[in-house]
Amino acid sequence: MSNDGYFDEDVARTYDQDHGGTDPMLIERTVDCLVDLSSFGDVLELAIGTGRIAIPLAERGVQIKGIELSAAMVRKLREKETGPPIEVAIGDMTSTQVQGSFSLVYLVFNTIDNLTSQQAQVACFKNAARHLGQGGRFIIETLVPPIQKIPFGEERLAFASSPDHFGIDEFDVASQNYTSNHVWMKDRRHMHQSIPFRYAWPSELDLMAQMAGMDLEYRWSDWDRSPFDRMSTKHISVWKKS
Repeated sequence: MSNDGYFDEDVARTYDQDHGGTDPMLIERTVDCLVDLSSFGDVLELAIGTGRIAIPLAERGVQIKGIELSAAMVRKLREKETGPPIEVAIGDMTSTQVQGSFSLVYLVFNTIDNLTSQQAQVACFKNAARHLGQGGRFIIETLVPPIQKIPFGEERLAFASSPDHFGIDEFDVASQNYTSNHVWMKDRRHMHQSIPFRYAWPSELDLMAQMAGMDLEYRWSDWDRSPFDRMSTKHISVWKKS
């Protein structure tokens, strides 16, 4: 049996709706941006998951491969595919390699934070760079650490409150680790989930990229390429391999 980590069958079943998001306009903007930045070369998605972004990319004619730790997430991807199967390697995005040289490697929806040490995050950047040809790009979508919303000395921040979902993050600012705690209420049942993460500031990610032989090319607030500024709550960062 595979080790699916925190992304088992139950999470895979509802991942798109509860986490990744199914807004067609958001997915279209994401895919449009990735197609443009790929320069129509081959593409690799780290943590490809259920194929929320990869499948629409493949439907646009992009030659795409993926790496994914959770076999349960890949099984969900297979259920959704309507075209030729996407090649997916089961393994850790910090070290697993696939054949080919890619014009674009990308990692969406805060997934870099799933690597809970700085060492692992640096390894992810280096693995991305190994897969890129010269001039290739590595893209990350992730949050700007929201700790400025927390009063000094506090550790918890509520991020979701609805009739069917409560969410509270617990932060350790000394280690840059945090835990997202969810309570889902469906059909008179409660499901609790806690997942550990590590946040990194954009400038820290830039240093990781430099260590892997890449330099910052673009940073936006969203997939519509709106400017990144002090009010941005997330960023799309693009680094280019020299």
